[in-house]
Amino acid sequence: MSKEASAESKQDSDQRPTIEVKEEWCKSCGICVAVCPRHVLEMQNGIPVVVKLESCTACELCETHCPDFAICVTCGRRKLE
Repeated sequence: MSKEASAESKQDSDQRPTIEVKEEWCKSCGICVAVCPRHVLEMQNGIPVVVKLESCTACELCETHCPDFAICVTCGRRKLE
């Protein structure tokens, strides 16, 4: 792999969002699943689970609509602002 390709793949992975679901805070309302325009989350056994992370645009709708602050979307090494 070339230096450029390596740098690009590192940059892509630094920009790829992560979604943390705090199960102990979640009350299983399903709002996060309902508001996600890319269907990244799915309810499984009463808990939202990330099923299509590659489709996530880091719009943060799931995080901002969660009444229990049980979801945290980050991109790279820092919290999105």
